[in-house]
Amino acid sequence: MVDRVLIDTLNLQAGDFAFRWKDLIRRAPQLRHYNEMEDAVLTGANASFYPLLARTLDRGLDRAVVGDFFVRLGKERMNGGFPVSEVIFAVNLVEQVVINYLMNDFVLDSTVRMYQAMGALNKIAEFFLLGCFYLTKGFLEATYTRMNTSDAVSEELLKKYFKDDFFFKHE
Repeated sequence: MVDRVLIDTLNLQAGDFAFRWKDLIRRAPQLRHYNEMEDAVLTGANASFYPLLARTLDRGLDRAVVGDFFVRLGKERMNGGFPVSEVIFAVNLVEQVVINYLMNDFVLDSTVRMYQAMGALNKIAEFFLLGCFYLTKGFLEATYTRMNTSDAVSEELLKKYFKDDFFFKHE
């Protein structure tokens, strides 16, 4: 069972976590597209991760909800001109912010919390790994769609290089 304090903290301090994430982004020169964003836009775009993670820790992993969130994120970032490698790295930094909080602030209170944190780490890792899976699918689906419509790349050529089974189906 995940401690209620962790779940409440993720919900109530989402802005603080987003601010910590923004600081990590600013120290990562390889995240050029993210570093071109203004601070308020950057933190605003990140704050929605934490309530979703809190919901997952509280109620269990809902693949439909998590998948929808990350597919939309992948599509938005692709349409915004971000490289997929930057997006995945930025999501990894979200996970790092949560783990740093867990290991440095949350567990200080008691030994019981240390054991709860260890259990939560597995759920957090599962959330972010599944998230990156869906993010990549969304990113590739948006790439496929753009190449098929805007760039007029043939369906046959796209299917040759995009072997993924996307969520939309062409009849």
